[in-house]
Amino acid sequence: MSTNRKKGQFTSSWGFVLSAVGSAVGMANVWGFPAKMGSNGGGAFLAAYLIFVALFSTVGLSAEYAVGRRARTGTLGAYRMAWRSRGAGAETAGRVVGWLPLAGSMCIAIGYAAIISYVLKALAGALDGSLMTADPSAWFDAFSLADYSVVPFHIIVVVGTLLTLLFGARSIEKSNQVMMPVFFIIFLILAVRVAFLPGAAAGYRYMFSFRWGELLDPMVWIWAMGQAFFSLSITGSGMIVYGAYLDREMDVAALARQTALFDTIAALVAALVIIPACFAYGLDVGAGPSLLFVTLPRILQDIPFGRIFAVILYLAMVFAGVSSLQNMFEAVGESLLHRFPRLARGGVLVLLCVICLGVGVHMEPIFRWGPWMDIVSIYIIPIGATLGAVSWFWVMPQEDLMDEVSRGARRAPGELWYSLGRYVYVPCAMMLCAVALLLKVAF
Repeated sequence: MSTNRKKGQFTSSWGFVLSAVGSAVGMANVWGFPAKMGSNGGGAFLAAYLIFVALFSTVGLSAEYAVGRRARTGTLGAYRMAWRSRGAGAETAGRVVGWLPLAGSMCIAIGYAAIISYVLKALAGALDGSLMTADPSAWFDAFSLADYSVVPFHIIVVVGTLLTLLFGARSIEKSNQVMMPVFFIIFLILAVRVAFLPGAAAGYRYMFSFRWGELLDPMVWIWAMGQAFFSLSITGSGMIVYGAYLDREMDVAALARQTALFDTIAALVAALVIIPACFAYGLDVGAGPSLLFVTLPRILQDIPFGRIFAVILYLAMVFAGVSSLQNMFEAVGESLLHRFPRLARGGVLVLLCVICLGVGVHMEPIFRWGPWMDIVSIYIIPIGATLGAVSWFWVMPQEDLMDEVSRGARRAPGELWYSLGRYVYVPCAMMLCAVALLLKVAF
């Protein structure tokens, strides 16, 4: 790379991949993937999931990186650029269209911050030992059903995350170069510990074997598609801003494959911790949020050195959550700075902090958090992701997208790549959006 880097650029491809993986790894991997795998056939779900990850990373993720790099800005500017070639009226439409996926980033950030506050409280409980002696259900109900129950932890999560963004891409890159390796190491340690639990072998058999008839169930494919789509953070917003910070000569297709590889490893490692442990203790692997705060504490209380492993687990979860929040906040903050250039970065971060906390404290009770996240995942994100897919492969000129994807590539994608994007990836996004809207399914 050139020594005359922009302040906002990633300094290495490895730093970029770790940051992108940090954005993708989060609740979708740690409880979403094991829960959906446990509820949809185990190995059959895994096979379908890997197929969709390969497709979506090859086409959708690389397209979002390329669009961001070509626009040299995030969500709002990228949509404006994509639609500009269709005329002045279309450019105006593009300006409007970009606000929906951007709103999705902000809305999901509000929900993520609330649930990470729970995780931070659990980490504190593991550190002081209170989590290891309490009844997990009663302990979880005591704060998850109460108003303003984790405000101090909420403030730490939001303010701490936004402080890591003060210096743009460099700050994101440096923090993820620490957080992501630690996350993988921690979960690998936990996976090794779980392997020695009596009955864990049944969990491995469930994960890696399947009956062929299970692949004939369309909902297995739908759930796998949704998990792959959102696990990779292809939401028409977040990954665009990271693409905007890429050097012109980096291979976006290769970076997308590397991001998908490590994201998939993270999901599998999380499943190797949770599914065998649930099988060993006869617990429900599809328990959702209570999996982290009721099921796993019950297991950790029962094993030797459980307190140490509890600290390790929740520390890893904090890292995963903060790295995801970084991307969501950066997507919103960068777009606001692009749209309103007179604003100062520090002022925008303070504004995001106020909005996230002002709205988020009302989402702290789990009975409010759930409906909030359902609205985001059923309506805002699927629609935004579909708008992004259509914008890149049906609105943006083909030669512009192909030129950017090919820039810096060892082997430039050809017509097959574009055809997969237009005739397979876009219909998949539209199908997922239709399922979410018509069946009210939260992926």
